[in-house]
Amino acid sequence: MFARVEYSRRTCHELGNVCLAPAKSVPQNELGVAAMMLLIIGLIAFFTIHLIPANPQLRKGLVERFGEGGYKGFFSVASLAAFVVIAMGYGKMQHYLGSKNPVLWEAPMWSKHLALALMLVSFVCLAAAYIPSRIGAALKHPMLLAVKIWALAHLLANGDAASLVLFSSFLAYAVYARISLKRRGDHGRSADGVSLVNDAIVVGVGTSLYILMAFYGHPYLIGVPVVG
Repeated sequence: MFARVEYSRRTCHELGNVCLAPAKSVPQNELGVAAMMLLIIGLIAFFTIHLIPANPQLRKGLVERFGEGGYKGFFSVASLAAFVVIAMGYGKMQHYLGSKNPVLWEAPMWSKHLALALMLVSFVCLAAAYIPSRIGAALKHPMLLAVKIWALAHLLANGDAASLVLFSSFLAYAVYARISLKRRGDHGRSADGVSLVNDAIVVGVGTSLYILMAFYGHPYLIGVPVVG
């Protein structure tokens, strides 16, 4: 006969005289709250950093103190770090759909198709932000327009709370930044000396980026396929 030994509320592995209890698991609700806090903290950090250029005096003071290169380096690194935190928080929230990340509304199929079409426009605007072109001059601030279209498209295609927090925040920021630039008299770029060939390049690059993101980037980076 073997003696029956019971351990209250734990399962043990006996190694000689040592009894090891399994690690306690973290409740799912706590993980969901932590993921949302991570998303919110990342958003606050990201937009705080990006509000610096909107304050000319603050930007001037930082450039005078750290130099143009130091300021741009800090801005780039801090922005990337904040964006990584945002991506981590949002990605984790997608594991809690229906619980800590409630679905507020179900996106109809037409809105998802519209979102796909809008994203093509967004990628063309993104390309115009980096390649001098008549398209970029006509849009004045193509990067901000790309962000607004991107955010609107994703709000149309996603009805969960985390998506609402993320994309509405970026949409509000882009609208604010555009108004701020207009008030400061920044009328965007000029099309002087720009060839029509550049417009074709912008459309080609934007379309290529769109295809790559839709078929490869989005499933790999976000974990959600958008085509097929």
